Amino acid sequence: MATRKYEQRLRAVSAEQTRRDVLTALEERLKEKPGATVGLEDVARRAGVSRSTVYLVFGSRAGLFDALADDLWQRSGLPHLTEAVAHPDAREHLRGGLRAGTLIYAAMRDVAAVLFAMSALDPDSVGGAIRRIEDHRWGGMLHLAHRLAEQGVLRDDVTEADAADTLWVIAGFESFDALYTGRGLPADEVADRLVLTADRSLCAPRT
Repeated sequence: MATRKYEQRLRAVSAEQTRRDVLTALEERLKEKPGATVGLEDVARRAGVSRSTVYLVFGSRAGLFDALADDLWQRSGLPHLTEAVAHPDAREHLRGGLRAGTLIYAAMRDVAAVLFAMSALDPDSVGGAIRRIEDHRWGGMLHLAHRLAEQGVLRDDVTEADAADTLWVIAGFESFDALYTGRGLPADEVADRLVLTADRSLCAPRT
């Protein structure tokens, strides 16, 4: 029985290492040849596995890109964003969420830029991963806008729908990268500007 459990642990470690190797290979491939079509055969070769192993581990092209996106977000600071979203004060949710989101984008900027650019040209080229991430982000913007309205934080001339649309723009990768790469600002200054823009656009002064 002990031998069987040991062998099971070894297989689990091996499977996780294979998964990590494939994700690393895909990430490196995206950085090396941004914009070029990603072939799973190439990714498998870089990872030292067969193409069938990639499908066995991830299920599909979409599954592979979803796994990469999830891995990037987790490694780049998703727990901090989750903590910010859970803040009971909607105004602090807004500020903390923008700061955490900015740091996430900064940590994975090069790969994220490739994924977003490829998705803009052909969503299926990255397995629809960015489309699903952005759908989830839109849900987050609706949730935050509702919280801001519910707690009386919004300016009188800003509706909940207005707030959701404005948040969608401010919290997007494109807005981050326009300041981070386009203007060459460090991540903390980008966060400061985005928070200030959101505060002035959406929030009533504290009384």
